[in-house]
Amino acid sequence: MKQGYKGRIFFVIIFIFFAGILHAAEPTASDINAREWGIWTLIPPLTAIVLAFITRNVILSLFIGIYSGAYMLLLNTDNAFHAIWKGFLRVTYEMQASLASSWNAGIILQTLAIGGLIGVISRIGGAKAIAEALSKKAKSPRSAQFYTWCMGLFIFFDDYANALTVGPIMRPVTDRMKISREKLAFVIDATAAPIAGIALISTWIGYELGLINDGFTSIGLDANAYGMFIRTIPYRFYNIFILIFILVGIWLLREFGPMYKAEKRARQTGNVHGENAQPMVDTDARSVQPKKGIKLQASNAVVPILVLIMGAFLGLYYDGYRAIVAGTDTALAEQILSAPVSFFAFREAFSVSNASIVLFQAALLAGIVAIAMGVKRKIFGWVDAINAWVSGAKALVITIVILILAWSLSGIVNELGTAVYLVSVLSDAVPAFLLSSIIFILGASISFATGTSYGTMGILALDPSPGFLAMNIGAVLTGAIFGDHCSPISDTTILSSMGSACDHIDHTRTQLGYAVPVALIAVFLGYIPAGLGVPSWITLIAGAGAVFAVIRIFGKKV
Repeated sequence: MKQGYKGRIFFVIIFIFFAGILHAAEPTASDINAREWGIWTLIPPLTAIVLAFITRNVILSLFIGIYSGAYMLLLNTDNAFHAIWKGFLRVTYEMQASLASSWNAGIILQTLAIGGLIGVISRIGGAKAIAEALSKKAKSPRSAQFYTWCMGLFIFFDDYANALTVGPIMRPVTDRMKISREKLAFVIDATAAPIAGIALISTWIGYELGLINDGFTSIGLDANAYGMFIRTIPYRFYNIFILIFILVGIWLLREFGPMYKAEKRARQTGNVHGENAQPMVDTDARSVQPKKGIKLQASNAVVPILVLIMGAFLGLYYDGYRAIVAGTDTALAEQILSAPVSFFAFREAFSVSNASIVLFQAALLAGIVAIAMGVKRKIFGWVDAINAWVSGAKALVITIVILILAWSLSGIVNELGTAVYLVSVLSDAVPAFLLSSIIFILGASISFATGTSYGTMGILALDPSPGFLAMNIGAVLTGAIFGDHCSPISDTTILSSMGSACDHIDHTRTQLGYAVPVALIAVFLGYIPAGLGVPSWITLIAGAGAVFAVIRIFGKKV
């Protein structure tokens, strides 16, 4: 099982049937810090989040948040004066540690490679050509958003690839239809993790299955992890309802809250950015504009993007296939070798593939193809092609800086015991029918406060029946995604802002206004009724109806 996988949204799930198991475990540094600092463990993440909204400067806010956590940790061994200057050193060590992670390094390389690909595609006119082609079909804000939603579902196998691919493709189309960058970022973000989290084949499923299997092992339960994963899908209420929410909003063309103001501004003034916005990517830079006098051809974008998507899909299979065949599980290797193109083979291969490096390889290959096409069609020479790639990669430096800081903050709060403290506060004994709701809130709280749900969570399973376990597991995984959607220090939120070239705080603020109502529906019409024994199909229908009602009643025509 990969370690550090999806540093933004998942956590180690430990199923604990008896509280004694928890108390008998050897206390970790996080446990000790959580007991000593208590509620003060919330200072670093809350500092970063609150300052980000107040100052609109994500980099400064994250740095101060990391420093405050480092200072607190140093107070365990140093005096207050020494902790001041040692705190700065600790921040630099945390940043270095985040880069030392092979997974994080792969994400940075992937981001740079996709930025280079976008730079080349834009320079050879592919992005503008595909925008003009889509504009002929996307003749209204409704159809433009619908195509964005469909494309998000199409790239179901990985949320990072989704966020980094859909935005650059659809951005020119949504700009032409006067759709705000905030709405584009929301559609991208809300179709990335939610669909990847419930897809039968994706880069997430291996980690999910590993966590479920570890949980079963810890309580001595012999059960099929994939079968349990399938059983959790009807209970992924937030994932399902947010996807429906987007579609209903597109169909009715109604918005409410901060998103209504953003959309009204875009439609009436044509300004897709908010006032004083600081987009994550400068799309007006000369380096990403098509070269003058060239023939615009959609194939200059379509071919490289298809190489990216197919390269990622096939690369994930090949990387996982190779790992299984070379691994120690000979029985699994024999099954894969006997039926290499079966659903089982793809599922298992995706489960163990290293998505971080594979997506980098696919993006790099797509960039090479785009460069070769530009040179062959005599749009530019090799030197200009490389310059275009480098310019595209440089445009994402700010994104990489924010990612490194977000990962560093996550490392600090994990050591400080923020997640452990939240578990201790929120996981007291509760009635069985409320357990899934509490678990959902717990997962969301950890995800929001740390920017990742990679931490330790105890689930007091009061009922070991398969249906009840499926509901609780679904609540844990889904709550993490909701909290991630609300947090400005989440890496997927950051990447969605980058892909849509949106101001990061504007994206977080407007998305928060939509994520919270959907989460409330998930709790009150999903997990609580399901905990009382209401069939999942009834809760899904009721929740979908509530989503429609909320948009219809509170939403206003833009």
